[in-house]
Amino acid sequence: MNEVDGTAVRMVQDPTQTIPAEATKPEMKVQLRTEGVNFYYGKYQALHGIDLDVYRHKITALIGPSGCGKSTFLRTLNRICETISHTRVEGKILLDGEDVMELDVTSLRRRVGMVFQRPNPFPKSIFDNVAYGARINGLHRQKRIRDIVEESLVRAALFEEVKDKLQQSALALSGGQQQRLCIARALAVNPEVLLLDEPCSALDPIATAKIEELLFVLKDTCTMVMVTHNMQQAARTAEYTGFFLLGRLIEFDKTDTIFRNPSKKETEDYITGRFG
Repeated sequence: MNEVDGTAVRMVQDPTQTIPAEATKPEMKVQLRTEGVNFYYGKYQALHGIDLDVYRHKITALIGPSGCGKSTFLRTLNRICETISHTRVEGKILLDGEDVMELDVTSLRRRVGMVFQRPNPFPKSIFDNVAYGARINGLHRQKRIRDIVEESLVRAALFEEVKDKLQQSALALSGGQQQRLCIARALAVNPEVLLLDEPCSALDPIATAKIEELLFVLKDTCTMVMVTHNMQQAARTAEYTGFFLLGRLIEFDKTDTIFRNPSKKETEDYITGRFG
């Protein structure tokens, strides 16, 4: 609306005018950025100058042959690599512009959660597994903890399957249920980013499908970085994909581009099965 001589006038856009495509696209926000990341196990250099952007509320897949540095890189993002002695990281890792090396490590791992290759539930009840994060972060109000456990299990698409056995051992769950429980445990502290290290490699196709469906739901509230050996899984689930080889990021682009029109011969050879 505009006003001329005190009279409200509706402004009508000229239908012949077109809005540039870039003006209609939402701005992509980088949530995690690495700049020149090198990683060493003792004197052995496992990562070489990794520059990579992870976009907010997107799924980024990391692919490549075994031993190429994918999982090592993933572990640098929340400094879990520091649990291994005689290792060091060089370069910058930025979370929303903050250098993760300058953040309190407990706070960092609350913001950047992780799910490992094999389900690793604690030898506790289903309830206590999910409540663990809330309790170690100082929350003791039982009603609020119950709410967090239910919300997290719902987000992990597990609540309906376990709601009548929350006090039973988590170790009695199936492999796929245990992995979703581990995801619920990570979600209980509301991470901004979730790192997944081959989360489906130990699961059957049905459990894998449930995890993949879950990832699509979670990306509305959580950014995800996933290491996978399954290229079909990367193609199905991720908006962006990075190809690693011998500790280097060879190529990073939209997933469709990586799989249909890679710019590097090494990427094409791996995608087409010529090696790896």
